[in-house]
Amino acid sequence: MAVPGSLRRQPANRGLVSHCTHHHIVVFLLTFFSYSLLHASRKTFSNVKVSISSQWTPSCLNSTAPELRPYELWNSSHLFPSAEEATLFLGTLDTIFLFSYAVGLFVSGIVGDRLNLRWVLSFGMCSSALVVFFFGTLTEWLHFYNKWFYCCLWVVNGLLQSTGWPCVVAVMGNWFGKAGRGFVFGLWSACASVGNILGAFLASCVLRYGYEYAFLVTASVQFAGGVIVFFGLLTSPKEVGLPELGADEGDGVEEDANRPLMDDDDADDDDRNYSIQATDTDSQPKAIGFFQACCLPGVVLYSLAYACLKLVNYSFFFWLPFYLSNNFGWKEAEADQLSIWYDVGGIIGGTIQGLISDVLQKRAPVLAISLLFAVGSLFGYSRSPNSKPINAVIMAITGFFIGGPSNMISSAISADLGRQDLVRGSSEALATVTGIVDGTGSIGAAVGQYLVSLIQENLGWMWVFYFFILMTSSTILFISPLIVREVKLLLHERHLRMLAE
Repeated sequence: MAVPGSLRRQPANRGLVSHCTHHHIVVFLLTFFSYSLLHASRKTFSNVKVSISSQWTPSCLNSTAPELRPYELWNSSHLFPSAEEATLFLGTLDTIFLFSYAVGLFVSGIVGDRLNLRWVLSFGMCSSALVVFFFGTLTEWLHFYNKWFYCCLWVVNGLLQSTGWPCVVAVMGNWFGKAGRGFVFGLWSACASVGNILGAFLASCVLRYGYEYAFLVTASVQFAGGVIVFFGLLTSPKEVGLPELGADEGDGVEEDANRPLMDDDDADDDDRNYSIQATDTDSQPKAIGFFQACCLPGVVLYSLAYACLKLVNYSFFFWLPFYLSNNFGWKEAEADQLSIWYDVGGIIGGTIQGLISDVLQKRAPVLAISLLFAVGSLFGYSRSPNSKPINAVIMAITGFFIGGPSNMISSAISADLGRQDLVRGSSEALATVTGIVDGTGSIGAAVGQYLVSLIQENLGWMWVFYFFILMTSSTILFISPLIVREVKLLLHERHLRMLAE
């Protein structure tokens, strides 16, 4: 008995290896490190919160600050009367950043599909580096402290940083097809975690000289990276004379390997030739509209799910060093270094779960299983003892089951959504879809940062973890229709294989 074409699974790495050139490697590395640098500058802010809070608070009311004399000289520039109010303002800055970042993502996705991705990405990196320098370094050098100025700078920084993710995902989507996308994007999406590690490392190295030098170092490296991207990044294969994805898929293996996971159930099994270009090769592909992108299957459900999951993931990103220092009394530099283990777990989780989803040719069931384990790991981490080795192990496990699914949704699944059959004839859709998914996620994360500071101040850290468990469970709930659908397809395929044997 012949096995239907949709069930003939080819090794995910065959098409990938056969088409990989040195250009693919360069694009992988440039996009990887460009977004890593953007994340490093964000991580710097979370890693120096204790130092900033001490600087903004009078030393007589701040137990962590040294007693400095004369009092009038060293305490004349404080912004807040207490460390609690300074902490609340830092949470407000996180919320402001994420809201502006979310709005910028919706806009940047549309802009990225209409302008040169290299220009947009390079502009965002360089200009964001300047804003970070003004925020953390120049204001400290000039001893200029103003709440409204900080808020305005962080709004601008959020808008500029939003150019990064839609552009790098779109460039990667142009170069890497369905063959091994879960594994490739799972490995590549570690760029955010690597950026967190890099930011924590740089901040901890220079923090003893003052928090302003942590901002100076990351801003300088990010600006240099933006210059390299401008002169070195290739946004699509056609820039070097290589065929675009789908243009050379003449054999059945490539067609089956590159077929999107987001196909309709009743799609014609014989129509497996997928192309991201319009049928008329003479006409220029048109960018998809915002509302058209929202109507694509799976976009709304994954966007809402990512809003809950990114809330949890970014809460760890913004507050983990502060939590370790505040809850266990560990030094800020030690807390910064220990928080790296959460990102290590996310890197491993995204790669392994992406590979498993490639083998199954289904994403939602893999996400569901990981998120169920995430609920247990969050409960366990909330009861972690005052032991750095034990805390690091549970933290890495938590990062594996939370950071992994977060990386999958924001990268591989966004690429699946932007490359499905309904987009045929409009190849410029990936940046818009990515902006919608990540933008909705950032709105959830923005609300979450304020709620975390509010819950922590009134109820304590334990209730913050209960809140994380609720949001993780809500993520599973939102993608439950997709989970049911893909599990049914897996069972149906297994039944057909048994009949074919």
